[in-house]
Amino acid sequence: MQFCEILTAHQVSVAGEQEGVVGTKADALLRLATLLAAGVGASRGSHDLAGEIERVLVERERLQSTGVGGGVAIPHGVLEAAERQVGAVLLCPRSIEFDAIDGEPVSILCAVIGPTRATGEHLKMLARISRLLRDPGFRRRLLSSPSGRLAFDMIVAEEGRGQL
Repeated sequence: MQFCEILTAHQVSVAGEQEGVVGTKADALLRLATLLAAGVGASRGSHDLAGEIERVLVERERLQSTGVGGGVAIPHGVLEAAERQVGAVLLCPRSIEFDAIDGEPVSILCAVIGPTRATGEHLKMLARISRLLRDPGFRRRLLSSPSGRLAFDMIVAEEGRGQL
């Protein structure tokens, strides 16, 4: 399964004037939780899913930062209410401190929430996202995207190249 298969264009956001500024790790996790809740809520009734997802992401960050280096973070977790894996992308042209492994700020955040029963699928998706974002040129192009829709299209095209 490709990352773009658990995303929609509506679950990709560019922080800034139109979408609202993201200045902190907490802001980023809240925005990602809201984006993820839209995907999870599509198949379930929404009962403060964003709040539940935010708690899961924050708890995971307390264990160890998901900032993997190179300006990338991959916040993730599991949620009983999730029937399938759901992804979200937040691009922050103004990098934010994220306690990343390399000590550098983060600009690209790809989040995944999945069902508690699908640990193997969850780990495979995290590896796929890691491979997708290993190319510095792709990261630069993605970060320069002016809209979530265009960023989503870039992800689809990059995965469609068949090199992942």
